Amino acid sequence: MLRQHRAAWRLAAGAAVTGLAVAAGAVALTGPWEGGQRAAERKRATAADADRDQSDTERIAGTVPAAEPVLAPLDGSGAELSAAAVERALESLLDNRALGGQATGSVVDLTTGTSLYSHEAGAGRTPASTVKIVTAVAALNALGPDHRLTTQAVWDADDERVVLVGGGDTTLTDANLRALARRAAEALSEQGVATARVGYDISRYPDEQVHPIGAGNDNIATITPLQLNAGRLDDSHHGPAARSADPAADAARAFADHLADAGIDVKGDPAERTAPDDAERLASHRSAPLSSLVERMLTHSDNDLAEALARATAIATGHQADVRGVQRAVTAQLDELGLPLDRVRIADASGLDRDGRVTAALLTQALTAAADPERPALRPALTGLPVAGFTGTLAGRYDESAGAGAGVVRAKTGTLTGVNTLAGTAVTPDGRVLAFAFLASDTTNAEEAQTALDDAATALATCDCR
Repeated sequence: MLRQHRAAWRLAAGAAVTGLAVAAGAVALTGPWEGGQRAAERKRATAADADRDQSDTERIAGTVPAAEPVLAPLDGSGAELSAAAVERALESLLDNRALGGQATGSVVDLTTGTSLYSHEAGAGRTPASTVKIVTAVAALNALGPDHRLTTQAVWDADDERVVLVGGGDTTLTDANLRALARRAAEALSEQGVATARVGYDISRYPDEQVHPIGAGNDNIATITPLQLNAGRLDDSHHGPAARSADPAADAARAFADHLADAGIDVKGDPAERTAPDDAERLASHRSAPLSSLVERMLTHSDNDLAEALARATAIATGHQADVRGVQRAVTAQLDELGLPLDRVRIADASGLDRDGRVTAALLTQALTAAADPERPALRPALTGLPVAGFTGTLAGRYDESAGAGAGVVRAKTGTLTGVNTLAGTAVTPDGRVLAFAFLASDTTNAEEAQTALDDAATALATCDCR
């Protein structure tokens, strides 16, 4: 309760600059965001319910009136900061022994694009989950913020089989499958079909893939295009959890059960099948738009979703939906955006692979690209960042010494054994918006290292660095 009171006080005190930090000027929240509300959602909310496969949440959104913006957006027009003053503010903090001897850092003014701090910013370091920022901008650049992942139920008349075709949606829920099965059953009934077998098609990926960290890890399921709640064996939606040994088959069994409940006489157990090209589509379920998926991935550090979005990026750009395809596709998108790739190696999309390397400069430049008013499609890479002290992986941080950063720092965290990283944005007392990235790859105490990184970000948010 005491923490809730402190959090509420911090939110009230920092409301004028919290969360929606990047606004007009070089960081205008245009495109997907207008006055603090996502334009695409507002359009969907007022659109006619013409698509029978529209999700329940979208139909509900259509009945809710749009709220007026609570806060005036920041314009980033505060006094420009001095690079020398920023260096003085950070120097002792990043020399903290808790960060080991190889910490790197970069700070950029998002309004001007000016580098305000650079310490070994071009040196490659293990990024851990901060690589999800890179995954986000690559996916948004390749696919666009309105792209959706589609799971289909199709009818193979020759085999008298309903085939559930995976589309790479790790957010698929049991309720989604139930609705999909009901619509498929209705379509079959209209054709006079009362009995069917069930198959499942996972050919969207060349094979089912185990992440390099190994099978049976609570941080990620087997990578397959058909999963029910990312293969979780409990009711959680983010964070570590026990996973299914065969998430695709489990999803198919759940679909078959729902199809039977909807009145179809289901024969036998689901079997893996590739749907024929001429299979008739019975029904489909579309995920939330990519803008929302990216925000979810960043806020909760969703490893399964990160790998799925990277494979969607690979497919859309002509690469295989496997590890090598992800590496090539993501790297190509970063190159297309003109981001610095020296000493960068994309090993995976989630950051679980310790062999990955990124630079602090790449992360701050990726954030700068997401803030560019000429690239509004990339904006969710900023709006999905956890808010210090309030949301996602930063909800339990920014108390104690870093408390002044609560609400005015938004950042993606990264944690592996011996690796602690933080990259995001901070709003100065004058309303200047800064992008930062701090990477430490030889830490010995994760809690102390996290505190040191939080203190550094807070120093930016509280610095009168003119």
